[in-house]
Amino acid sequence: MARRTLSAAVALAAASVVMAPTGAEASPPGTRDVTAVLFEWNFASVARECTDTLGPAGYGYVQVSPPAEHIQGPQWWTSYQPVSYRIAGRLGDRTAFKNMVDTCHAAGVKVVADTVINHMSAGSGTGTGGSSYTKYNYPGLYSAPDFDNCTSQITDYGNRGNVQNCELVGLADLDTGEDYVRGAIARYMNDLLSLGVDGFRIDAAKHMPAADLADIKSRLNNPSVYWKQEVIFGAGEAVRPTEYTGNGDVQEFRYAYDLKRVFHNENLAYLKNYGEGWGYMNSSVSGVFVDNHDTERNGSTLSYKDNATYTLANVFMLAWPYGAPDINSGYEFTDHDAGPPNGGRVDACWQSGWKCQHAWPEIKSMVGFRNATRGQAVTNWWDNGGDAIAFGRGGKGFVAINHESGPLTRTYQTSLPAGTYCNVQNNTPVTVDGSGRLTATLGGNTALAVYAGKSSC
Repeated sequence: MARRTLSAAVALAAASVVMAPTGAEASPPGTRDVTAVLFEWNFASVARECTDTLGPAGYGYVQVSPPAEHIQGPQWWTSYQPVSYRIAGRLGDRTAFKNMVDTCHAAGVKVVADTVINHMSAGSGTGTGGSSYTKYNYPGLYSAPDFDNCTSQITDYGNRGNVQNCELVGLADLDTGEDYVRGAIARYMNDLLSLGVDGFRIDAAKHMPAADLADIKSRLNNPSVYWKQEVIFGAGEAVRPTEYTGNGDVQEFRYAYDLKRVFHNENLAYLKNYGEGWGYMNSSVSGVFVDNHDTERNGSTLSYKDNATYTLANVFMLAWPYGAPDINSGYEFTDHDAGPPNGGRVDACWQSGWKCQHAWPEIKSMVGFRNATRGQAVTNWWDNGGDAIAFGRGGKGFVAINHESGPLTRTYQTSLPAGTYCNVQNNTPVTVDGSGRLTATLGGNTALAVYAGKSSC
């Protein structure tokens, strides 16, 4: 979730992330580990995009916004205030959801559902599917005894009990230590599994004990299903992301925070040992991103508003072998609370405010690069001590990034076999000689990426 005011804080709840348990998937299973996060796209639009773009580009997963019935209102964060576990939100009904899952599967794309199970709503009214509710009373689902006794807002992130038993921005906090509550959540997730969902993002995992989540996961029809947990790292905080690695992947927020600092204020040369070398969680249990729906709004990371710098950061993330990457794909905003254009209907990318970052040519082309270089170590690192870097991925790929203001011409040593390759960043041919050398000129704030199997443009 997002901000610490009731109007935007609903998104903040998603701040806890998880890593993979013994016997669980430690990263998105399969040979394609890139997830397109189509934030607030309706299910019909997601289905079409799986067919038209995600499958052909090689995306392994699509993440969809919370499908459960939620409070009414135009703001994006209403999706993070559920009032029942029926699939009846603004993005589509049960039929539309099932059609989306089936269509994405047919395109070779698996589906991750953003799942809000820490809390319910902050107020009273009628939900998007017609359900009446009041805070602490959701007929047929939960009543007052199913919520934690602390009914005040979280104020002290240094206090574990306060973080996990009190209310995130005034949202009714479920007592996930109760057997009934655990069972109700598991039934909801099993319902999504029955519709073909392949994994879950656990919103606000930080606000639930890891043991509670482990119990809920054990009740699933597929207890080894992929999931990633939102556990935002905070220096000196009582709840730590590493507590959750026994359950599934954990989102490594420091990765995104530090990328912003490096790309804006430091040198790309510092990225030579990015990942565990910076004290992050193990790559095999880390979900990474340049930005997400919360961080692009609170300014803690880069966002689409950073233009070429944002593009290059995504190119680096997809080329660098750390974690399982999410590509955030949302919409333009000036009002941080503004909900999706057209109620979530995307008629076409780059219209009506839809940014479609997953389809930006420089980003989309790197999904194929990542798939082709999977399992290959970093080789032939080069940097100029400043904002120009280059590195290979074994004998399978090579990337160069020029974040300097002016052009750069040089000859790079690669481990690629001799031949002609396509620079997928601008669809121009590149020649590697018999000694593995490649000569190229990169304009300021541009990149080069070539990989085995992509010889023609």
